[in-house]
Amino acid sequence: MATFPLITFEKSTGHKDFGGTEVGSVKAATAVKAINPRSKILYYRNIIVHYGGYVANEQLEAIPNAFLANDDGGEDLVRGKVRAYDLSNPEVESWWMNHAKQACASPVIDGLFIDGNIKVIADGYLRREIGAEKKAAVQSAYHRMMRALPDLIGRDSLILSNIIRARLENSGLTELEYFDGSYLEGFEHPVGKISREDYVAKGIAAMQTAARSGKIIAFTMGMGEEQESEMGIDETRAAIDDIASIQDRFTYALAIFLICAEEYSYFMASDGYSVNPGGSKLWMQDIPEYSRRLGRPLGPAQNRGYIYIRQFEHLRVWLDIENQRAELVWQ
Repeated sequence: MATFPLITFEKSTGHKDFGGTEVGSVKAATAVKAINPRSKILYYRNIIVHYGGYVANEQLEAIPNAFLANDDGGEDLVRGKVRAYDLSNPEVESWWMNHAKQACASPVIDGLFIDGNIKVIADGYLRREIGAEKKAAVQSAYHRMMRALPDLIGRDSLILSNIIRARLENSGLTELEYFDGSYLEGFEHPVGKISREDYVAKGIAAMQTAARSGKIIAFTMGMGEEQESEMGIDETRAAIDDIASIQDRFTYALAIFLICAEEYSYFMASDGYSVNPGGSKLWMQDIPEYSRRLGRPLGPAQNRGYIYIRQFEHLRVWLDIENQRAELVWQ
């Protein structure tokens, strides 16, 4: 893991071994930093979805009306199973911000990865359940929090979000101004009346714009057979034992990334998130392409319709998003 330049320890890291995700994340980060101090390690916090495992949750349970509720008083609004923070409650806002500040105070934590942004900024999400007025209040609080966050945790801390999505009117680029960069998932599944290839093309254009402006891009695409996720997580995939079985898929995903990549762009081929038995294996594979010489780009990608071409010093990339094909010609 210490060979990776950018790492987020997820929401359940070490919570069983060390009594809470806060301590577990620091323990894991300390182990990685001892091997590679240059790895940038981010602490996971969802902006709206309430997950267990955090010691800080004990404080939240003492706050009245901390969670959003429907007309019947029901609080399990996210996927019908999980509660959601009422960010318009000043005590909840203060609780979330203080937790973020405390996490980033650790010398082995380089910043935050904020998840769940789409659930807040998408106007339709939970609007029917909580009403238009409450939805607007939650969105207002979110924007206030994100504006204040860099000064709160320190300007030298990185802040990444899960914000670039083609489903949004401006693909999330407007909201990206709060952050140092974006994680990208759910890249291929169109939302709304748009074709898959047009959805992917819109995502590529957004990723290119963000990367060229100096933002960090952390792009992932699923490799194994797509599976239903109990929690509704994007890109949940069956585990993979070897890269040969998904070589065409890997080449296609890597080509999309390279068509967009700039100095602070990172790629992960994913077959899931868990490293427990039966979980992801691909991230532990030594993928040959990662060690090939790429060289500097000889210019931005050119495209005609759904065909994209880009030349690096040691690689020519050809991509066809309509037919989901790609070629990488190493020189």
